[in-house]
Amino acid sequence: MKVAVSAQGPSKDDKVDERFGRARFFIVADTESAEFEAIDNSKNRNAMQAAGIASAEIMSERGVEAVLTGHLGPKAFPALGVSGIKGYSAIGMTVAEALEAFAAGTLVELTEAGEAHVH
Repeated sequence: MKVAVSAQGPSKDDKVDERFGRARFFIVADTESAEFEAIDNSKNRNAMQAAGIASAEIMSERGVEAVLTGHLGPKAFPALGVSGIKGYSAIGMTVAEALEAFAAGTLVELTEAGEAHVH
């Protein structure tokens, strides 16, 4: 299963970025092979609008089934939902901690959109 984490940097030791659409990076991890890819999200982070939708498209293109983040905004939440991608709260954790918590089934699913984040 592929899981994406919104991250403040390109490493598993970096903190989870509470923003999804405007996250600094996405770490896409394969839970079966333990391989991961860091994706620089600067294009969407600096976008004037629709950062959540564009970031959701990246997740869909990569075959991601779940995102671990802080909040999903009003555009990202439904955009992910259309692709069947669930969101989970991982506030205050490192990427590695979030992935471990997801594997253990202890993260809370995000069931509604939060507020939009602007730069």
